Amino acid sequence: MVGVMEKFIVASMFMWIVPVAILYGFNNELFPGSSDLSSSSLTLLSGFLAVVSVNVVIAFYICLAMREPVQKHEPDPKFLSDATASVKQFKPVETGESSSTHKKEE
Repeated sequence: MVGVMEKFIVASMFMWIVPVAILYGFNNELFPGSSDLSSSSLTLLSGFLAVVSVNVVIAFYICLAMREPVQKHEPDPKFLSDATASVKQFKPVETGESSSTHKKEE
């Protein structure tokens, strides 16, 4: 369980850090060629790459989650017997007529 929380926290941090770093890098001309772009092109490209980076982080997190070992969970026997008894207790008695065929008597 601890490994799952660590992966979740790391993925959440990357979902914030990577897009902000991309936006910061483009706005401060840290990436080569970004100084040649117009203002609107720079905004569109940096925003698009920030959105794509979030989706890449989400896909990476999903891949990690799918690779987690699956453990077969067995229900508690006492809970299972209590639940079965509860269902049997409230089971309606079946008669030849269904509830929709009964007419309201006045």
